[in-house]
Amino acid sequence: MQRLTVEEFREAQKLPLVVVLDDVRSMYNVGSVFRTGDAFRIERVCLCGITSTPPSTEIHKTALGAEDSVAWHYYKTALEAVESLKAEGYEVFSVEQAHGSTMLQDFKPLYGKKYAVVFGNEVKGVHQEVVDACDGCLEIPQFGTKHSLNVSVTAGIVIWHFAIRMPLTV
Repeated sequence: MQRLTVEEFREAQKLPLVVVLDDVRSMYNVGSVFRTGDAFRIERVCLCGITSTPPSTEIHKTALGAEDSVAWHYYKTALEAVESLKAEGYEVFSVEQAHGSTMLQDFKPLYGKKYAVVFGNEVKGVHQEVVDACDGCLEIPQFGTKHSLNVSVTAGIVIWHFAIRMPLTV
């Protein structure tokens, strides 16, 4: 099945994408993001504010060890993470429903650029000051009666969008 070891994963080419979790309260959602990040070889996860960090039994339950392969860093606030990533040359987008947002299917990431995406709290979303500090907002179109998705589902959709438009060499 050509699965990488943790050591091979750490050395492998990465999708030039960082995921930022802004006050995500559920450790199961955090673990799920790690697992999806591992599947698509993202660069790292930034855990911010009240977002729990490994080691954690609850994170491990959904990450299934991906918390060991995917690099991560803790920041006191998501705003600190965004400022740090922008200083490193990342283009940073909040994933939010907002006026002027770009629909995900219309966003075309470019080769040679580095990106970061910010996902917010399960109830309150991305903090407004973080949205304001980002380069823009990406939005997943929704057509039902609900206008929100679980944060880990949203992360999976967005990470997949980047992965199919900027494929890694295997």
